[in-house]
Parts: sequence; C-alpha cells; structure tokens
Amino acid sequence: MSLKLKLLKSELTAELDEILKYWSKHTVDEQNGGFIGQIDFEDHIIANSEKGSVLNARILWTFSASYQTTKNENHKKLAKRAFDFLADYFYDSTFGGLFWSINTDKTPKDTKNQIYALAFAIYGLSEYYVISEDKKALEIALNLYSKIQDYSYDPVNKGYLEAFTRDWKPIEDLRLSEKDANEKKTMNTHLHIIEAYANLFKVWKDKTLQNIMIELLETIEKHFINTETGHLKLFFDENWNEKPDIISYGHDIEAAWLLQQCAEISGDEILISNYKKYALQITEATKEGFDSDGGLWYEFDPQKKELTAEKHWWPQAEALIGFYNAYQLTGNEEYLEIVYKNWKFIKKYMLDKQNGEWHWGIYHDYSLIKKDKAGFWKCPYHNSRACLELMHRIQD
Repeated sequence: MSLKLKLLKSELTAELDEILKYWSKHTVDEQNGGFIGQIDFEDHIIANSEKGSVLNARILWTFSASYQTTKNENHKKLAKRAFDFLADYFYDSTFGGLFWSINTDKTPKDTKNQIYALAFAIYGLSEYYVISEDKKALEIALNLYSKIQDYSYDPVNKGYLEAFTRDWKPIEDLRLSEKDANEKKTMNTHLHIIEAYANLFKVWKDKTLQNIMIELLETIEKHFINTETGHLKLFFDENWNEKPDIISYGHDIEAAWLLQQCAEISGDEILISNYKKYALQITEATKEGFDSDGGLWYEFDPQKKELTAEKHWWPQAEALIGFYNAYQLTGNEEYLEIVYKNWKFIKKYMLDKQNGEWHWGIYHDYSLIKKDKAGFWKCPYHNSRACLELMHRIQD
C-alpha cells in the first residue's frame, strides 16, 4: 500500500473517532431520553425540537456499525439507547408502522408512514442485531419489512409507493421534504429500501427476501438508471411515467457503489455484473458535478441549465466511497486522485475543527451554509459510513 493510501486510511480512522465523539458527547438527550432533535450550526441545542425517526434510525445504524470496528463499549451502549428509543417511542405497535416524528415529551407528532423512514429503521435494526443478537430488534425489522410488502409494494407495476397514513390509507402529500416532487415512486426511497433489505438479508437469509431484492434491483435497473446519460431518474407516477427533475450528484454517486453492493449481497451473478457496469457509468457521469477545488456540487437542473451552487456535506462523503469503489473495479489511478482531492476539500471546508462534526456545507463563495449540525436530515450516517467503508476497503 502506498504511503498516500496509508495516510488516507489513518486520517479517516481518526475522523471516524471525531464524528462518534461529537455524537456521543453533544447529542444524548439526558432530559427527555434518546437523542436531541436539533442542534444549530453554532452548536446551540434547539429546545423542544421534534425528534425524527430517520435521524434516530441513522444514529442506531452508525453506532452499531462503528462498534464492529472500534470495539468501544460506549458505542454499543449508544446503539442500545437508539434501539430502545426507537422500539419504545417511534415504533407504532398499534398499526405496525413507524412515526415520522415525535414531540420532546415522546408523544407522536407526525404519524404518517413514510416508507423511506421504515427502510432506515430496518437498516439500523438489522445492523444492531449483528452486535446485540436482540431478537426484538430483528422482530421489529421483520414487522416493518412485512408492512412495506403488504402496503407499499405495487404488485401490478412493481416498485414501491412513497407514503401512507398511520393506519395505512392513501395520503395526499407523499413528499419526503418540501424540495421533492409529490410523486408516488421515487429513486430515493427505492435506493433505501434495497439498502435496508440487503442489510436485513445479511442477518436473515430468507429465500423470499432474496427474490424480492432481485426483483427490486431489476426494477431499479429498468426505471431509475438512465443508461444514456449515466444519471439517475428521480420521480415517477405509479405507472412509471417519468416526471423529469434535477440531477442529484450526491444520489448518483451514492447509488453507484451502494447498488453494486446490494447486487453482490443478493448473489445474482447477472445483476452483479450489470451493477458493476452501472457503477462505473454513474461514477463517470458524476465527474460532471466536480468543481476544480475537489468539491462535489449539489444539484443541476438540465431543463433550466441551472446549477445549485452549493456543496453539501453528504455528497462529499458518498463521493469518497463511490470513486474509491471505481478505483477498486478498474485499478485506474484517476479515480483515486479524485478521492484524494475530495478528501482534501472535505478537510478544508466541511470539517468543523473547532466544535466537531461536519458543517452542512458551503456556498459557491465558500461562505458557510448556516443549517443544522444535527437534525432531521443532518446525521452521522453518511460521513461515518464513508470512513468505515474506506477503512475496510483500503487493505494493509
């Protein structure tokens, strides 16, 4: 291994430690249980902020996955804290779903079943099961999986519908966030369902689940990957009529490596071969989104020819894995150089060297995007996963 690679691995190992230290030290909610719902960009706790199920599930995944590498008992303890809180307050034992958010006093706030959130809960629960062998964690994961299959799966057209009411009735507003199109089938949700199902399959070797994963990967291949441009198609109605939207560079590069990994877990040789090709095609297309400073731009609107001139934290983290994955597939040093350049950019602009964790991002003029340090969408999953993936992939 080159000295440069050795240094990268050592810096990422140190950075993982810093990320976990931040979340261990600043986000545990001693007063109300679980984890704090929101911390602003200046590290002030926003009192009485609602707690999001996605944030809690991602914290659960982060400490469960990290413990397997760090063997730090505090990380296992925090994973248990996240699991207990999810099982006691986010999991809806009445209707078998997951509350989107709860109030500070632990009562349900937004009770909709957003399939994206159920997927992240399965992802976190199955990772926690690896370190705990807690049958309750697996049981909840399997319950959520069966609810997705019972209500979200479209047996006629294939794929999965976005959201439902608490009691699994249709819902008008299907969006994950205000910036999303209000459509019934989205790339983002499908990506995270396959991610969750692949993680579940690692601990629960069920043949039906394996077949469902294979079908889902075939559906993604058919509808979401634009083989002409190498970018992802993001929004569809239930009949797979596309609703053209932006190019999301972060989702492109995340999908590039993650779908390949899911195909490998599925064990289907044709899909593995196909998704290795897609990984390289999507990675090549993502190069369009890089600035000369090594940072990955956020989004581009091809209709308006407009760039969202911001560089957010999570696309940088996904770029590290995606481009290192392309280097592993090809041995092409050009991909590795992009990883080095991107990591240099992250160190310079994303890391909050004073208070810890990563900033939300920067604008084109390098001024700070003054958004959450921790919150509904600001979590330790993308950056800790980037560290863990590269630590494992860079062989001594």
